[in-house]
Amino acid sequence: MAHESPKRIRNVALVGHRGSGKTSVNEALLFEAGATNRLGSVADGTTVSDSAPDEKSREMSISASLSSFRWDDRKINLVDTPGEPSFVADALAALRVCEGAVFVVNGVMGVEVTTGRLWERADELGLARLIFVNMLDRERADFFRALESLKASFGQHVVATEIPIGSEHELEGLIDLVDMKAYRYDGTGPGAAQEIEIPEELRAQAQEYREKLMDEVAEVSDQLMERYLEGEEISHEETVSALKTGVTEGRIFPVTCGAATRNLGINRLLDAFVEDLPSPAKKGPVEVDGTVLEPDESKDMVAFVFKTLADPFAGRLNLFRVYQGVLEHDSQVHNCRGHVKERIGQLLVPQGKDTEHADEFGPGDIGAVAKLKETRAGDVLSAKDAEIPLCMPDMPKPVMAFAIEAKAKGDEEKMGAALRRLQEEDPTIDFHRDQQTGEQIVAGLTQVHVEVIVDRLRERFGTEVELHPPRVPYREMIRRGAKSHARYKKQTGGRGQFADCHIEIEPLSHEEDLEFVNAIKGGVIPGGFIPAVEKGVQEAMRSGVVAGYPVKGVRVKLFDGQHHSVDSSEMAFKIAGSMAFKDAMEQADPALMEPIMTLSVLVPEDCVGDVIGDLNSRRGRPLGMEPRGALTEIKAEVPMAEVLEYAPDLRAITGGRGEYSMDLARYEEVPGHVSQQVVARAQEAREAVKA
Repeated sequence: MAHESPKRIRNVALVGHRGSGKTSVNEALLFEAGATNRLGSVADGTTVSDSAPDEKSREMSISASLSSFRWDDRKINLVDTPGEPSFVADALAALRVCEGAVFVVNGVMGVEVTTGRLWERADELGLARLIFVNMLDRERADFFRALESLKASFGQHVVATEIPIGSEHELEGLIDLVDMKAYRYDGTGPGAAQEIEIPEELRAQAQEYREKLMDEVAEVSDQLMERYLEGEEISHEETVSALKTGVTEGRIFPVTCGAATRNLGINRLLDAFVEDLPSPAKKGPVEVDGTVLEPDESKDMVAFVFKTLADPFAGRLNLFRVYQGVLEHDSQVHNCRGHVKERIGQLLVPQGKDTEHADEFGPGDIGAVAKLKETRAGDVLSAKDAEIPLCMPDMPKPVMAFAIEAKAKGDEEKMGAALRRLQEEDPTIDFHRDQQTGEQIVAGLTQVHVEVIVDRLRERFGTEVELHPPRVPYREMIRRGAKSHARYKKQTGGRGQFADCHIEIEPLSHEEDLEFVNAIKGGVIPGGFIPAVEKGVQEAMRSGVVAGYPVKGVRVKLFDGQHHSVDSSEMAFKIAGSMAFKDAMEQADPALMEPIMTLSVLVPEDCVGDVIGDLNSRRGRPLGMEPRGALTEIKAEVPMAEVLEYAPDLRAITGGRGEYSMDLARYEEVPGHVSQQVVARAQEAREAVKA
C-alpha cells in the first residue's frame, strides 16, 4: 500500500487537564469516523486508547495512545494524551510531532492548570490550536462561562465558531457560526446530526457571536479588514480560507463545543480537523538549529521516535513521525544517537492496543515499528548516519523520591532491569544509586507517578518492591583546626603490628572533599606507608563523629610519626590514620551540614499566601515571585529534610493545582535544635541495628 500524501494528513494531539474527557472525545471521534463499531466508555474500561490494566483500574490515561482513521478522504493521526500532571511527558512529546492540538476543556470547570501549561508549550512550538468545550450536558456546565475563562487565560483571539443549543441536561445541538446552520443530535450513532432552523430565541445571540468571529477573521489580512470595515460582505469561501490561515499561523483559536459521551458535536469537530488544522505540507519545512527538514518524499528519510512502549514479552514498540523521505518496511536505517544500524521489520498502524501492518510511511505521517534493538524515545532514524538536532522537549524533573528495594532477596538485578525498561517508556522517571547513603532511589513527578511505577513493576515484570522515604544526605564538617597523635600497637606472639602518626586537620570549603598533605621529613614514616595513612583517613571520613554521616571539606597534614622495621605494615598505618583522624575531629568543633534546595513552586494567585506561609514553617526562605501567565512562580530555599514529602502537602494546599521542581543549591550548617534531633535519630538507628 502506497504512503499517504502529506497534503492529506492531519496530525492532532488531544490535550488538556485530567477529567476534561479527552479519552471520551477520542472514543467518539473514532466511532463517528467509523473506525470502531461502538462508543466505548472510560467507566467500564471499553475505550480503545486506555487499554492497560492500570489505566482501566484508575479510570485515567497514563500513556499516550495513537489511533489512525480517515475522515473526508484525509488520514487523521490522533494522539490521545494523559491529562494527569504525573504523565505530562507523553503530552509534551505528542505536541512535538503534531501540527495541530485540540485542547479539551471541561464545560463545568473551564480552564484548569494543566491546560494552561500545555497551552504555553504549544505556543512555544507554534502549533495550530482548536478548543473543544466538552461535558456541556453536565450539571452546572456553561459554555459561555468557559469561553470567558478561555479568553481570560489565552487572549482575545480565542473565538467561538459554535455555540450550543440548550444547556446541561437540555443540551440538544449546536449552531455553526461559520455556516450559520443549526444541528440537532438525535441518538449517539454516527450521522446523528440533523440540520434544523436556528431557533428563534437564539438568532440574536448567534448573530452576536458570528460578528465576533468575523472581527477575528477580518484581521487575517489587510485587504479583508479594509473590505469588512467598509461594510462589504465577506464570502463563505473567503471566511473559511481566512479562518484556516489564521489557525495555521496561530492568530485565531476556534472554540467548538459538545458532549463526547453523547457523540454530540463530534462530527463538526472532525470537520474542523480537516478544514482548520494544517497538513504537514501546509505547515511546510521544519527547521531545527539550522537543519531544514522538508515534507518531501524524494529527500533522504528522517524520522523521530517520540514514544517507546516497553513490554516484557513483545519488546519495544516505538512510535515515530516521518519528517522527510519515506520509511519502508524491510529496510535499514541509522540510529543517529548510537550511530548504529537498525533493520526495520514490521511497520504498524496503531489503533490503541491493536495494530495493522503497513508497507511504508511517507513524509508527515506517524506510525509504529516493533523490535528495534537500540532505538528508544528521543532517537532519530535516518537514511544516512548524520547529526540531526531533533530531540525530545525539555521534561519536568522528578521531585517525588523514594528508596526502593526488592522484597525478595536476589531480585535486585531484576528490579533494576525492569526500572530501566520503564525509563525507556517514561523519561521523567529517575532511577539511581545514592553514592552517600547506598540506597537505590526511584523518583517521579508525583506520588501517583511513583505508585504507577510500583504497579507496573508488579504487573508487567513480576517484581514486588518496597518503598521508604529516602534518607537526607547530611554531611559533617569541622569549624576549626586540631592536632592528634595515634599509635597502633598489637603484639600477638609472633610478628606484631606497629604504627604511629601525628596529623593536623583544618577546615576547607564545604563543597570540597579531602586534601591530604604529606609533610613527613627524614623518613620517620617510610613512603610506602603514607598511602595507607591516607586510606585510613578516607575510611574514617565515611562516618563522622557527630551522627555517623560522611565528612567533607578537610585538609589533613601528616607531619610526624614512627615505624618499626619488623612490625610496621600498611594495615597498621591505615588503622593508625583512622584513629588519629577521629580523635582530631572530636577536638575540631564538628558540626552537621544539611542540603539546601532551591524550590520553584507554580501555583494559582489565590494560593500564594498559603504556600509562602507553609514554606516559612519549613524553615524556608522565599526568594521572590514572578507571574507565569495565569499562575505565579514562587522561588525559595528550603532544607531538603523539610520537603521530602512536600508533594501531597502542596496538593492539599492548592487543591491539586500546584506543582514544583527543586535542585540542590548548597550545604549549610544545621541549626542546633534540629541537629540534636538528627543525632538522636542516628543513635536510635545504631542501637536498633545492635539489638
